[in-house]
Amino acid sequence: MRIALVNPAWSFEGSIYFGCREPHLPLEYGYARSLLESDGHVVAILDAHNQRWDRAELAESVAAFQPQLVAVTTAPTYLFWRCPPPELRVPREVIRDLTRVRGSRGGMSIVAVGPHASTTPRSTLRKLDADAAVLGECEEVLRDLARTPRSDWGQVASLARLNAAGEVEVTGGARSSDLAALPALRWRPDELRGHDHHHHRFDAAPDGPGAEMETSRGCPYRCTFCAKETHRDRYRKRPLATVLAELDGLIAAGARYVYFIDEIFLPDMPLLAALAERRIAFGVQTRIDLWSFEQLDALGTAGCVSIEAGVESITVEGRAQLDKKCRLSTDDLTARLSHAKRSVPFVQATLMESRCDDPEAVAVWRRELRAAGVWANEPVPLFPYPGSPDYTRLWGAPDDQAWERAHEHYLRQFTAFSDVQEQRPVRLPVLEEEATTNPRVDEP
Repeated sequence: MRIALVNPAWSFEGSIYFGCREPHLPLEYGYARSLLESDGHVVAILDAHNQRWDRAELAESVAAFQPQLVAVTTAPTYLFWRCPPPELRVPREVIRDLTRVRGSRGGMSIVAVGPHASTTPRSTLRKLDADAAVLGECEEVLRDLARTPRSDWGQVASLARLNAAGEVEVTGGARSSDLAALPALRWRPDELRGHDHHHHRFDAAPDGPGAEMETSRGCPYRCTFCAKETHRDRYRKRPLATVLAELDGLIAAGARYVYFIDEIFLPDMPLLAALAERRIAFGVQTRIDLWSFEQLDALGTAGCVSIEAGVESITVEGRAQLDKKCRLSTDDLTARLSHAKRSVPFVQATLMESRCDDPEAVAVWRRELRAAGVWANEPVPLFPYPGSPDYTRLWGAPDDQAWERAHEHYLRQFTAFSDVQEQRPVRLPVLEEEATTNPRVDEP
């Protein structure tokens, strides 16, 4: 079977999306390609975001490949599955373009993957007009689909699909891949060359390709704002040998910097020792309260040049409201952040809008950190993502209107937004309707 794994040409006009907008390695597609190729399929990752293709170029590339199965992701990178663009405008445009260019779906099935279908499978499938959508982590499900005749897809677990009557049927819950069994990813030098972005690196200009990888998946904590309950929830580690094999492949292919996308990069002394031997710069996102001073020193010695540390609130009450389960005081957190800066060039303390923190006290704390060389952002407004404890607390289990409900609540609650968002985001139905009014890709 010929299988195309499609990452759209992402655009974020009018979106609340506050994640990085640069291209990143599509890790989920890397794993899926390896699994599918081991079964004998011909697989192409068609990454319009990285290639800077426009909609027409992407549709033409897919049509030229002539796939029988096409996967389209609803989030720009695995790194931001927990905080994706709520709107489905871009993947919706891609699927419509592919259908028009082909003239029909004859012989081609389209499957959506990503956080939206993982949380709200029925509404996502209807909006996208895909043939099926994967619930949860997609690597193993895509392999199951390729092994199964289309007429028997109803037997594939963790799948929403349209049945013969045009109704949406959901089989099973969200999938968690066997992380220990997933292979070390192999990226060719030509695939890396376009990835000149070094994610969350500010100490030096890129001197070669950047890359992303993961040493673990999931998180043992349940902070209220994190949308991971229906995907990437349970904490799992990759075998150290697999991680190092992948890292060595990236270094051989020319990578000069690696960002670990782990939901929470935990202290792991054997890994840090192995990283120190390889002398490659890397960045992490973590909780500073889980690290001792000695472990932070080892992190810097290993080559870490960027830490994004989730502090969220400067008060015990604020952290408790966000269910951080942090055992350290704010003074202790400040001491660890300042200590980390001695060996790590860039250290950031992330803050959320907890509604418990006095704005002036936040400003004083940020100035104190800046004096120690540590950056702390202005508190970011919290979006109650479907699949997060925040959403469940407000409205219960997500239904077909979950994304619209959360989006309207967010726009009503806040008049100022993060500095990487549009100053006034557009309402979700308007954003998604743009998929029907934007210029279309003509048939060849």
